[in-house]
Amino acid sequence: MDLNLRQAIRSNVAGNNEEQLEATIVDAIQSGEEKMLPGLGVFFELFWEQATEQEKKTVLNKLEEEVGKL
Repeated sequence: MDLNLRQAIRSNVAGNNEEQLEATIVDAIQSGEEKMLPGLGVFFELFWEQATEQEKKTVLNKLEEEVGKL
């Protein structure tokens, strides 16, 4: 069986509105389940592919800040 996880995740959320996407993200984080991590990765990939350089820099600065707290 050929499973394209990225495509499956994209298909599952296609057409979702902002509220639905937020609920998916919050649920994935709050559940703490490892199986949710690929979905969050695909969301991040979708964002990153379309982000401006300034948006990317903002995200990277915030990630650096948060990783520094670990």
